[in-house]
Amino acid sequence: MSSVLPTPLHSQSTAPAPRYLPISSHLAITAPVSVVIPAMNEAANLPYVFKTLPDWVHEVVLVDGNSTDDTVEVARSLRPDVRVVAQRGRGKGDALIAGFEACTGDIIVMVDADGSADGEEIVSYVSALVSGADFAKGSRFANGGGTDDMTLIRRLGNRALCAVVNRKFGARYTDLCYGYNAFWRHCLDKIDLDCTGFEVETLMNIRVVTAGLKVQEIPSHEYLRIHGTSNLRAVRDGLRVLRVILRERSNRRSPRGVSRRTPRTAGMRGEAS
Repeated sequence: MSSVLPTPLHSQSTAPAPRYLPISSHLAITAPVSVVIPAMNEAANLPYVFKTLPDWVHEVVLVDGNSTDDTVEVARSLRPDVRVVAQRGRGKGDALIAGFEACTGDIIVMVDADGSADGEEIVSYVSALVSGADFAKGSRFANGGGTDDMTLIRRLGNRALCAVVNRKFGARYTDLCYGYNAFWRHCLDKIDLDCTGFEVETLMNIRVVTAGLKVQEIPSHEYLRIHGTSNLRAVRDGLRVLRVILRERSNRRSPRGVSRRTPRTAGMRGEAS
């Protein structure tokens, strides 16, 4: 498959946030791109999500978390070739793991189903990967990013947890708990994913650093959820994230942890806040 990445266009009805210009808007890619969308009762939001996805995407993998609405039917009506995976367990991490296993593309992009992410930003993520990064990590707090959907307690918690990860693992992240990321498929061989909840994003961010993979932060704008309510709970999920950080730190110090993961040797490429 060969296609050309188009120049991003604004599709939001609200005033556009500052946009991050991709490394090149004319990079020809031969690697197929898979988009994984975990969804549970998101039928009302899927039309907005699918509408912003670039037409050069190779496949869309929708992981259905036992929805009781028309999520699957709406997805198939919007994109007849959508690959639907029935989630067997529970939680966002479990859904993403199932979606990753079903992907056939060389590049995998994670996109939430609530309409908070602009699919047209995928061009920036893929451009970073094609230009040499292993993992393109979305950031709402890098220069050019932003968020319309974060309470003060979540902002402070994210900042504190991000500081801990940067200090303990030698990263230079500006955002920690954000679900808009992209990576080459080979990264999955180096970051065993073994958690089921919202903390999966933090686990991935820690393990790509400790594996020595090349990471590039991509400024991204997070919009408000369009319909429905989020399953995210700031305190509960913040504690789960903290437990993951402590566990990974303990594993890294132990002989088993050292042998299981390659120490980080390459500097992370990103933008400091």
